[in-house]
Amino acid sequence: MRKKGTIYVVIAVLTLGLLLLLEYNKPKEVNWFPSFVAQHKLPYGTYVLRDILEQDFEDDLRPVRIPPFEFLANNSDLEGTYFFVNDALEFGESELDALLQWAARGNTLFMAAEAFEKRLKDTLGLETSSLFSGLDREHPPRFRLVNPRLDARKDYTFTKDLYATYFSAVDTLKTTVIGTVFNESDEEDPEDPHINVISQPYGEGTILISSFPKAFTNYFILRGNNKDYVAGILSYIDTSRPLLLDSYYKTGKPYYTSPMYIFLNTKELKWAYYIVLIGVLVYIIFEGKRKQRAIPVVKPLRNQTLDFTRTIADMYYEKGERAQIAKHKIEYFMDYIRSHFYLDTQKQDQEFYQNLASRSGHSPEEVKALFKYFDTISKSTQLTDEALRKLNTRIEKFKAKANAK
Repeated sequence: MRKKGTIYVVIAVLTLGLLLLLEYNKPKEVNWFPSFVAQHKLPYGTYVLRDILEQDFEDDLRPVRIPPFEFLANNSDLEGTYFFVNDALEFGESELDALLQWAARGNTLFMAAEAFEKRLKDTLGLETSSLFSGLDREHPPRFRLVNPRLDARKDYTFTKDLYATYFSAVDTLKTTVIGTVFNESDEEDPEDPHINVISQPYGEGTILISSFPKAFTNYFILRGNNKDYVAGILSYIDTSRPLLLDSYYKTGKPYYTSPMYIFLNTKELKWAYYIVLIGVLVYIIFEGKRKQRAIPVVKPLRNQTLDFTRTIADMYYEKGERAQIAKHKIEYFMDYIRSHFYLDTQKQDQEFYQNLASRSGHSPEEVKALFKYFDTISKSTQLTDEALRKLNTRIEKFKAKANAK
């Protein structure tokens, strides 16, 4: 029987080892999280975009890691292009007003997102809708630039999504169409294009808006000739002026704050961590069997000293022996001095008062007055409740000040 159990254990260990080996050699899954962070090399990061912008703007590229409202408040005189790209943009009333006012002073505001706040769309006279490609992916979205100088008949496809966002309504008097989107099912209807990239004048400046933010991600730019599509849109930005690249409004985090990310994102460390957890679990299972059963907790005997003291005190008080209570209070106080300040209370002279005063934080006069009061109380044969309370109050005040020191 024991031999059979050993065989089962060996089989279980080998099976577990085989599963771990297969899992270790499994190809790493691609992370499709839409982070839009410039430091990320994920498919939907914008590392390649930042590299392109650094080449185009050189020293005029400035990352902005704080909210636009705060940045513009401290850099109101700065001119150029403020560049936003994320899956959704929601600024809020005050911040949006600050951005629009900054654009109206002759600057460019570039925003790429699939979802915009209602107030921005109302201000620019826009409405958005979605173009679906079908569940079978037979008609992937195709994107095209309108400007003839940018090869207007060239299509750029994106096969990862089943839909594309476009502007179903625009202010035709002010809007300049830069790009459109369609799929194969409506390609034959050029009179009704789906607009997805536009430009509008705003005050003395310009607002550029794209409803296809994934065009600026690593995945799209690095596929085929899609970089030409991004380059065509970026050509509408003045490269002679600084570009402010937003790093605040991002779905992903620029920096991972959890220390576990280092372990779980590195293949070797991740499996070392898993093996340690499995080892701990095995240790708990087998080691737990070797421990004796739990020892019952025996409650210690209750300390009834305080109850006894209260009973004796009540007895003295009920009999009216206040002098005895005062005597015991003074004796307990003397014991307090001996145990806390290590002074001999038999001889109460000026030297004793001086030593007690220096150790307890009182003045020698206060100490001397307290002991004179004790002497008066001790010589009294009849005490009132008021005198007893006064004695207790003076003792407690002395202890409070001494303990505070």
